[in-house]
Amino acid sequence: MSTPQLLAAHAKDLGGGFEVRRVLPAGQRQAVGPFIFFDHFGPVTITPADNHDVRPHPHIGLATLTYLFDGVILHRDNLGYTQRIEPGAINWMTAGSGIVHSERKPEAERNSTYVNHGLQLWLALPESEQEVKASFAHTPAHAIPEVRDGDAVVRVLVGQALGVESPVATLSPTLYLDVQLPAGGQWTLPLLAEELAVYVVQGNLQIDAQALAPHTMAVLAQATALTAGVDGARFVVIGGQPLGRRFIWWNFVSTSKERIEQAGQAWTDGNASLGMGQVPGETERIPLPLR
Repeated sequence: MSTPQLLAAHAKDLGGGFEVRRVLPAGQRQAVGPFIFFDHFGPVTITPADNHDVRPHPHIGLATLTYLFDGVILHRDNLGYTQRIEPGAINWMTAGSGIVHSERKPEAERNSTYVNHGLQLWLALPESEQEVKASFAHTPAHAIPEVRDGDAVVRVLVGQALGVESPVATLSPTLYLDVQLPAGGQWTLPLLAEELAVYVVQGNLQIDAQALAPHTMAVLAQATALTAGVDGARFVVIGGQPLGRRFIWWNFVSTSKERIEQAGQAWTDGNASLGMGQVPGETERIPLPLR
């Protein structure tokens, strides 16, 4: 029996006191399947006085995947999309050759107090698709298939599992599941992808009778018995086909350092022809950071 590789989250302040738990990339491992970036934020109470807005910023060479358990975020991008991101929906943005977007508190919630809790993941694109045309796709919560398998309730967010398939389109084999187990519930996770990992979002989980510490990811090499603690457990499963090493700097991902340098210059210059144009309705932007 092989021992899972454990990756512990570390705290990362994104500004304005908004802190996330970052698991990928890690020193021991850059990616699991195509997933090269894994941030878990909340549960955090947002009040009218809080400003956790993320001003317009660029991406290349990746796809972003935003999924909420609670709360709301307003997405806007330079393609012209404006989308309320709400619990249970999948919001997939392919940056490809270049995109600019912002993530803000919606105007309707400016004077409200609510809880935000979710995951934001980045996925590498296949090398041949790194410069694909940018796009954005919203899949509402009701369109995501859900299946019961023994004690587990499984939402198949991306990919195929347990006889159902998500409608979310991908550029390489990708798996993303949202799984809930009741107190003491048990589930055997098959080896559903070439690379596979589990991350506990809430509650406690045992993997082959060994406790998985909170905010820790376990990378698995075989079918694995999972057991929830006395409070039950909610966890996600990520995985898919590995796509090889990537250079990552700021919001840019590529197999080429030169391409990353080009993207940085394009953002500084506001070069719309390279996908670094203005987001409609936005006047702010995050400047290129110093290396």
